[in-house]
Amino acid sequence: MTRILVAGESLIDFIPDASGPLASVDSFDKRAGGAPANVAVGLARLDTDLDFWTRVGDDAFGDFLVETLADEGLTGDLVEQDPDAQTTLAFVSLGEDADREFSFYHDGTADTRMKPGTIDDDALAAYGWVHVDVLSLDTEPSRAAIIDLAERAQGADTVVSFDPNSRPERWGEFSYLEAAKQGFRLADVVKATPEDLREAGFEGDAPELARELCAFGPHTALITLGDEGSYAYATADAPWVDEETEVTHDGYTVDPVDTTGAGDAFTAGMIAALSSGESLAESLAFGNAVAATTTTAAGAMTALPTREEVEAFRTE
Repeated sequence: MTRILVAGESLIDFIPDASGPLASVDSFDKRAGGAPANVAVGLARLDTDLDFWTRVGDDAFGDFLVETLADEGLTGDLVEQDPDAQTTLAFVSLGEDADREFSFYHDGTADTRMKPGTIDDDALAAYGWVHVDVLSLDTEPSRAAIIDLAERAQGADTVVSFDPNSRPERWGEFSYLEAAKQGFRLADVVKATPEDLREAGFEGDAPELARELCAFGPHTALITLGDEGSYAYATADAPWVDEETEVTHDGYTVDPVDTTGAGDAFTAGMIAALSSGESLAESLAFGNAVAATTTTAAGAMTALPTREEVEAFRTE
């Protein structure tokens, strides 16, 4: 079994008790979140072998995250608590169609203070897959830490996957465009939405976006299309194909309760499937099933399914 490392932020999502603008919400539920944390927990529930490198505050919210991750089997020295910084908070507002917007409290928080070299070359050699996220590239020193990790993984022939998760409200010191393209150059596999790629300066439909993306260096592009499913493109260099290949999957019909975390669920499903030797087509279908299942319950991390739940969903 391929051992996987996920690296990046963990935060607290405050989920509203009703749909509508943030200013009209009266109360919230506290949930563990953050795209890399969601991917890590998703992979844990899909029975993969993984570690999660993250950094949270030495505060009540950080304690909650550490306990939540431990409940999923994600423990050890790579789950760090920073005594000098607080935990990132994100307030979520839900539209009537279950789509969402975020308001972040993120200035100087613990996840921005991950340190280069925390995982040395000997430790890194144990992993066959490393997954990182663009939001860790918005602030130093975490930016340098994630770039260093991805560069060394790439040099060791470890598969590197990257999510250019565009959040315009998060960018200040560095530009999203610069960070996304740096991530593309370091990645073998990129999971993105068309909106992510257009924010990065690309144009066209899913096949055109995927090919333009792979010109930067990745051999596999995974484009999620919401309720229209997803599209995958792989060059002949990808280990899961023998020749240039494109695959589409129409997705699954569900009544969504909350789409928060659906993209992260898809990422977890794709990594779990591809890293275990599944075909590109089967991996795309599995990723869509994980994502669809997640949207049928509220929250991001709390809604992530087990492998048994995904298999049951696919046989309904």
